[in-house]
Formats: sequence, structure tokens, C-alpha cells
Amino acid sequence: MAKGKKGSNNKAKKYYNNNSGSKYARYTESYVNEDGILVSSEAKSSGRSSIPFPLGMWDFDHCDPKRCSGKKLIRLGLAKDLRVGQKFKGIVLSSESKKVVSMEDRDIILKSGLAVIECSWARLEEIPWGRIKSPNERLLPFLIASNPVNYGKPFRLNCAEAFAACCYICDLKEYGDEIMSKFTWGHAFYELNHGLLKHYTKCKNSDEVLAFQKKYLEKLEKETKESKNRKFLFFFCITINLI
Repeated sequence: MAKGKKGSNNKAKKYYNNNSGSKYARYTESYVNEDGILVSSEAKSSGRSSIPFPLGMWDFDHCDPKRCSGKKLIRLGLAKDLRVGQKFKGIVLSSESKKVVSMEDRDIILKSGLAVIECSWARLEEIPWGRIKSPNERLLPFLIASNPVNYGKPFRLNCAEAFAACCYICDLKEYGDEIMSKFTWGHAFYELNHGLLKHYTKCKNSDEVLAFQKKYLEKLEKETKESKNRKFLFFFCITINLI
């Protein structure tokens, strides 16, 4: 019955969809929105994104779909699934790149978007790198993961953290904040890395980011060695009863 006619029901109807065609079959509650479009309850509750550029992801199904941050962003309508072989004109975060992301990439992101590759760190050799096409591949600099799987580990960012990190580095913080707001642990990423991100944002190009990273890691290594030496001296003094 057409909308607005007598006896019509304009309330959102619930549906339960069994994605039996997927190897990750599960039931998801969905609703018909005001425009008559079927959407998931997750997307309905997420609200409209304010991110003005596209987010994309090549998904190689290496991780648990229930815990994958990239898949969640796709379900929420913030990111799109890319096909292998599909060209992406924006910035693509790839471990195969030789160039680090920096402020000079900001305009490319705003114009053409940002994409990541969802895969396991332990299975990088399985990725067909030659079929992931982009003229703008980039690496992320040293950052600490805040996600539950790799919390506290350097460089082991998940897809959502990678998206957000790139936004923060390119002075697009509001969009990084929006991405991380979709996760209960998301606030911890900026809290763990705000000092590093602040310095990366001040760097004008990739070379300056690398120079700061090198200086920072050298300082970190020195402080770690000094800390180990202090601990050794402390226990040595206890052993010979000097303390």
C-alpha cells in the first residue's frame, strides 16, 4: 500500500536477514528507513557521517569479522569495500610503500579519499600487491596501537586506527575523532599517541616526518638502555648488600 494512504503503516518494519551466501552467515536486525531503504540497525544508529571524502578498504578476510574494525566501518556506512584490481586515486596505506604519509598528502585525501588494506600482519606474503592499484601509496610512521588485539604494540594498528592516524597527521582531526568514536576503546588511540601526532602534523613533508621519527626512536632506545642499566645496578647493589 502506498505511503500516506488510509490504512498504511508508516512505522519502520523489522527484518531478520540470514546471509546464507556468506561464509560468515549470521542474522542481523534491519529497518526500512524513511526513504524506503533497508538498512542495518548498526547503520541506523550510527547517524550520517560528516567525513567529506571516501574511505575504502581491500578486504582479504584474514581476521575475525566480528572483531574487524574495517568491516565495522563498512557496516556503519563510513567506508566502502574495494575490489582487487580496482584503482583508487586517493592515499592508500600500504606496507609496500617507500614514502611516509605527511601533511603534503592532505589535499589528495580531501579530493580523492583514503584507503587501507585489511590483512593479517602474519600473512602479508599472501597479498597480491601488484593488483592493488594507486598512484599514492604511503606508509604510516611510528605509532602505538590501542586496539584490544595489539594494545601497546608499535606499528600494529588496525584499519580504523590507520584511517584515524592518517587523518590526525594531515590535520583532519575531526574526521579521525569521528572514526574512533565508533569503538569503545577508540579514545585511547589519540591519548596514547597525541605527542607523536602533534609533532607529525608540524612536519611539512615525508622527509621531515622520517627525520623526526628517527630522532624520536633514537631517544627512545637510549632511554630504554638507561632504564635497564638502572635496574641492573639496583639489583646488583641489593645482591652485595649495598642498599
